[in-house]
Amino acid sequence: MATTMKVDIVSVEAEIFSGEAEFVVLPGVAGELGIYPRHTPLFTQIKPGAVRMKLPNQATEELVFVQGGFLEVQPHAVTVLADTAIRAKDLDEKAALEAKKAAEDAMARKVTKEEIAAAEASLATAMAQLEAIRKLRHRS
Repeated sequence: MATTMKVDIVSVEAEIFSGEAEFVVLPGVAGELGIYPRHTPLFTQIKPGAVRMKLPNQATEELVFVQGGFLEVQPHAVTVLADTAIRAKDLDEKAALEAKKAAEDAMARKVTKEEIAAAEASLATAMAQLEAIRKLRHRS
């Protein structure tokens, strides 16, 4: 029985990760998804948050922040097609806090429905980035 699976995380800009993993956990639109080798095939949308991967012979999990996209699971392969993907160590906490404040300010101004929806999406992304940074700090 296979103990690892191939994992690829790609964004519009670049391939962020390609390698073997023992498991992958990521934020699906209906909740957190845990994927192990030989998982049932699946295709679903993902939401902003941290992708956690347990790599072979590595004590800590690898973290990648994704800003939404799609997940495809095959029995021996996982592909994450992200709108944006950033390695957790490359996340900028100051920028995420500024984006959170700007989104909250936009929501407070009671502007059009479209602007409120955009502000809510920006707020969700900023909050997901801050959560990924928190997870990265917690494991250090």
